[in-house]
Amino acid sequence: MKNNIILLSVVTLSLLSGCGIYKSYQPETSVPDNLFREEAPVTDTTSIGNLDWRELFTDPQLQALIEKGLENNTDLRTAHLRVQEAEAALMTSRLAYLPALNLTPQGTISSFDGSKAAKSYQLAASASWEIDIFGRLTNAKRSAQAALEQTKSYKQAVRTQLIATIANSYYTLLLLDKQLVISERTASLWKENVQAMQALKKAGLANEAAVSQSEANSLSVEASLLTLRQQINEMENSLSNLLGEVPQRVERGNLDRQEFPETLSTGVPLALLGNRPDVRQAEYSLAQAFYTTNGARSAFYPNINLSGVAGWTNSGGGIIANPGGLLLQAIGSLTQPLFNKGANIAQLKIAKAQQEEASLAFQQSILNAGSEVNNALTQWQTARGRITLADRQIVSLQKAVKSTQLLMDHGNITYLEVLTAQQSLLQAELSQAADRFDEIQGVINLYHALGGGQEE
Repeated sequence: MKNNIILLSVVTLSLLSGCGIYKSYQPETSVPDNLFREEAPVTDTTSIGNLDWRELFTDPQLQALIEKGLENNTDLRTAHLRVQEAEAALMTSRLAYLPALNLTPQGTISSFDGSKAAKSYQLAASASWEIDIFGRLTNAKRSAQAALEQTKSYKQAVRTQLIATIANSYYTLLLLDKQLVISERTASLWKENVQAMQALKKAGLANEAAVSQSEANSLSVEASLLTLRQQINEMENSLSNLLGEVPQRVERGNLDRQEFPETLSTGVPLALLGNRPDVRQAEYSLAQAFYTTNGARSAFYPNINLSGVAGWTNSGGGIIANPGGLLLQAIGSLTQPLFNKGANIAQLKIAKAQQEEASLAFQQSILNAGSEVNNALTQWQTARGRITLADRQIVSLQKAVKSTQLLMDHGNITYLEVLTAQQSLLQAELSQAADRFDEIQGVINLYHALGGGQEE
């Protein structure tokens, strides 16, 4: 009989070791070498995503805004509270390994037919303990641990997105400021253009249609000034909202004085698995689903519980100290699921499907990350190319303005042609400012795409 029990135990453990309920999740360790759409594999392990945000964003006023946002932003504070919730859930799953203890004092007073009341009372303590032979508690704890790490990664994702959004909003304000200054100069030139056209009309050198068209162009520029001021106000309000403040003016620097690295390194694609918080979040979701599936398998095996009661009662005259009495109050129970209308089978199928969904979501997060890195890098490179061309264009237009002024001084052309040359120069400066902003935005987007801005 004893040998049969041992044999049965060995067979049972062998079956359990192959069913997967004890297995740990194995992290993903490979990504495509051409994830960033590079023709040759990237070997440089340095990445701007590893820079502290203060090293990348050196504008003191922007740094102050980011600090304020990290302290006050409601989304980030909410994410921190979610981490605390996940920590509490993990603590609960860890404590499930310990016995449950309960104190159940009772007392009664009874009297029959007017006789003296009889008092009885007892002070009993009960304990129960689930023995985790079949991995139910282990998988629940591992699932809670994965959920905690997932929540921490979510918090980091909120943080990195917040830093990038504040930076983008700040530089959008600088661009709008630059556009407003150039547009005000353009509006002034158009007013001079209207005056020149009116003078030419009086001299019989222009007609009413030309004057009206000039006035219409001038009014259009004036309207654009109103739009720019509205956009500045709205962007300040949006930025104030990110900082957890009421709408107010935002102190800021100048677009022309911003400095960024001349070269940007992306690092190897494999580093994204550790650097991108949203990729880590997706992988921890997969790990959580893995342990949920293990837990669903555990539901097919018995639950083993030990319980006992000990205490003191006046009816017995003292403390229950007889070992035989204590032994009689210790109970072991085994509950083996036999038939529960297919619920366990259904739960296992659901868990497997959800695990597959989590696996696909994780794979897609890696592809999304690679696409974002490539898009940001292309945006930065393209903007730098446009800036080079814009610089050459502006030099040529500046020469054109000087030439037209000289020609006007010698009476070869009218002042109207000088104004036209100046307007072309201002339009080129507007395009150059937009290209400069696009370059900065490419840096910000690349920094965010590489997971930059996380807590140390």
